[in-house]
Order: sequence, then C-alpha cells, then structure tokens
Amino acid sequence: MKPLGDTAPVLHEVAASVPVTEPRGAGAELAQGLRERVLKSIDSAAAAELSAAALRRQFEQVVHQIASDERIEISAREQARIAEELANDMAGYGPLEKLLRDDGVTDIMVNGPSRVFVERRGKLELTDIRFRDNDHVATVAQKIAGAVGRRIDESSPMVDARLADGSRVNVIFPPLALDGPCLSIRKFSRHRLDLNGLVANGSMTAPIARLLGIAARCRLNILVSGGTGSGKTTLLNAMSRLIDEGERIVTIEDAAELQLQQPHVVRLETRPANSEGIGEVTQRDLVRNALRMRPDRIIIGEVRGAEAFDMLQAMNTGHDGSISTIHANTTRDALTRTENMVQMGNFNLPSAAVRIQIVGALDLIVQVERMRDGMRRITQVSEVCGLEGEVITMNDVASFVFEREDSQGRIIGHYESGAMRPKFFGRLEYFGMDRAWLQAEQALGGAAGRAA
Repeated sequence: MKPLGDTAPVLHEVAASVPVTEPRGAGAELAQGLRERVLKSIDSAAAAELSAAALRRQFEQVVHQIASDERIEISAREQARIAEELANDMAGYGPLEKLLRDDGVTDIMVNGPSRVFVERRGKLELTDIRFRDNDHVATVAQKIAGAVGRRIDESSPMVDARLADGSRVNVIFPPLALDGPCLSIRKFSRHRLDLNGLVANGSMTAPIARLLGIAARCRLNILVSGGTGSGKTTLLNAMSRLIDEGERIVTIEDAAELQLQQPHVVRLETRPANSEGIGEVTQRDLVRNALRMRPDRIIIGEVRGAEAFDMLQAMNTGHDGSISTIHANTTRDALTRTENMVQMGNFNLPSAAVRIQIVGALDLIVQVERMRDGMRRITQVSEVCGLEGEVITMNDVASFVFEREDSQGRIIGHYESGAMRPKFFGRLEYFGMDRAWLQAEQALGGAAGRAA
C-alpha cells in the first residue's frame, strides 16, 4: 500500500471498499465511520514520518473525497475537524493537543472520556474536550508513557512521565482508578519567568524578590515549600537564574521539568522498576551518586522520601547553595516533614540528631500558596535559626498579612518583616550583600512591600 503522500491510490482503495449511500448528516456515527475507513487505508509507518500539519492536509483530502463520492452532507468545517482529530491521534496526543497549545492553560485533568478539566488563572473549569471512550484515553496515556520508556497497564497502573516540552504527566489506570484511566498534566510554561516576572504577575513584591535573589547569589541552602500546584517549581526555576554560570549544577528529579539556564548543568532522572521488578533507581540513589560528580550545587526537584537525609548530608558537606522543594502547608510544617522523611530511611537516628542536621543544613524556607483568588503568592520567608532544647527555632524574615478583598475578588495584603539579624549575616557580609539585604528588609514595611 502507498503511504499517505500518494493520495490517489489511497482514495481509490477507500472509495472502492465503501458502498455508495444516500446523503446523511455528519453525526458521531458518521465521524467514527470516516475515521475507521481512513485509518485502514494508510501506511502507518510512512504516516508516522509526516508532521501533524502534513497529516492533516492528507486527511482533509481523504475525508473530502469520501464525502464527495458518497454525497455526504458534511460542512468544510466538520471535514477539517475530523481531519485534525485524526492527525492529532496519529502524530500527537489526540484531544489533548488543543489544550497543550493553549498558553492560558496551566493544568489539564482528564477524569474520563467526557470529563476534562483545566486550570486557567488559578481556577478550575470543565471543558468541551471529549475522548471517544476509555480506550481512547488509555491509548493516549500509553503513548505518553512509551515516549519516555515507561509503561502503563493494569499490571503497572501508575506512572509519572513527561512530554517532549517538559510538561509533567501522572497517569493512573484501573483497577486503581475505578471510573477509567485518569491523566493529570502540569504544563511546561513557554514563558520562563525570572524573579522580576513573578513580581509583575503578583506572586511577590520587589523587596521579596531582592531578598530571594540575594539568598541565591550568596549560596544559601533553600527549601521551597507549598501545596500541589502552588508554584514551587516555578519559583525554584526563577531563583536558579541567579546562580553563577561558572558553577557545576546537578539536578535530580522524578520527572525532569527544571529549566536551568546555566551552561554547566547535569540532569539526572529516576527510573522505575521494569516488568520483572528490578532496575529501579531512586532519588536517594541519584543523590548519593551526585556527591561523586563534583557538584557545586545539588538541586532536587522535590524531596518526598528518605532522600531527605542525603540532601541534608550534601548541604552539610560543602555543597552550599542547594535548593529543593517539599510539600507542606507552612514553613514550620516543612521542617516537621523533613524530619519525618529522614527518619523514614534511618529508623535508628534519634530525633535530636536529625534536628541538628536540619539546623546545620537549611538557611531559608520559602512558603508559596495558591490563594482563593487563584493567585500564587509567597506567604512566608523563614530563617532556620537554631535549637532551643529540642525545638528548632525560626524567624520570619517576611510574612504575608491579609488586608481585604477588592471588587474583583483579588486578595490585597502586605508583607511584614522580622526584626532579628539572620544567623547567616556573616555569609551576606562575605559576599558583600549585607547592606542590600538590610535595605530590602526595610522596604518590606513601605509602599514597595504592599502586595495585590
């Protein structure tokens, strides 16, 4: 059989295989029939080498020819829609392609064939995007997983993957997902925000940006804390832009999504076990290996388990300036979660020893939150000060204070600054940034410290 590029023989075969019918409307049954006849007529291997645009043009010709030969009453717009769906299924990710191209969409959640939600401007909404059935959802999910060498089926019903543009994908299949396959996609932003960009979109004020910029430049160890979808990775990426280009950086992630701009970056990614249950490489394995790679900084995309101990060890053994993220509701909760995760892999380690490690390793914890108006904001910047007895002491360098809600439902507030000199002030002096830090703290109480 000829490839799609040789249109005439393909059209001839399709027309010959389908009897002429009476004119009829272009309903769901007709669209499905057209899809099946077109797909049976093509050389899949040859079609796979064509771009989505070339496939769409070829499919438009095939659909138009069938409609003409059978005297099917179908509009040009409907023909183009069917052709686009076919091209997206073969060269892309089916109905998701439209959402993946929409820069206004930050998250895509597929709860079933007809329940596709998106997040726009921090708010969830139901879309009119539809899959044909659960098998169609499963096919798209398997295509995503297969592109990064992972598999998803009933025997291995959960997977984390990524798209070619870096978007993060989680898939869960039956029997764990009772109502059919579910996909969650955190989209990769084409617009790489820096700290100034986060100030412009209201995530922080200029003084907060200056404080975080100074912290990154002075090689402070920073933990970014927040809930799901609060903007932790976006903030980490923005701070990483201030890392010196002469430093060697090793990144460690479950699914690679960091966007570091420096020329000397080594990216490491975990690997799940194969079908025989062997070959798994965890974040903890990668952290240990990274210590042998002569890194200046180690950046862990997200700490979620026993690798927290190795992260603290790295921060305590000369790898200053390391940054990571963690799921927690407050900066205090972030410390508690870190302690719990260290003990997950080190059952005989006393709590006092863990807290000593935490105090010695961490300098700042930055809390980010997606607030009820849909905006993602920094709500706390806390210094890890030391130990008083068995309690880790903290100082809020900056904290967001709610004032009111405006007529558009946007939250208005301001930042307040703590009065204590940070324990890392000597490091600020060493880098010549001590006066800049004090000026940024003073600005938090003024007009520049107001947030909307």
